[in-house]
Amino acid sequence: MAKRIPDLDGVAAVRAALERGAERAQTALAVRYTLQCLAERAPGKSVEVRVPPFGAVQAVEGPGHTRGTPPNVIETDVATWLALATGAEAWADAVGRGAVRASGVRADVSPWLPVVRT
Repeated sequence: MAKRIPDLDGVAAVRAALERGAERAQTALAVRYTLQCLAERAPGKSVEVRVPPFGAVQAVEGPGHTRGTPPNVIETDVATWLALATGAEAWADAVGRGAVRASGVRADVSPWLPVVRT
């Protein structure tokens, strides 16, 4: 299990990542922190949320999986994820413009967004 990112460090990384020209390390920390927040708000293993290249997390209560590709997967780019995680973009808008790829009947984390307010 990965070490928990402290809230002060995570929020600072999110703020830095939202600024133009943020360092890669700050952006990676921001993504991992917001994924951590999602997993804490929506504990479970029925949906895998992927934000390549920085992280992935299993969340949302329901039937879990242990091997292979999970039945419920959400994948998006870093900028879209951070916009969703901070409330700068609505889930429906990101899905509608094709910035989020979601498969499976549980592949919707909108009830738990945003996870961080900056």
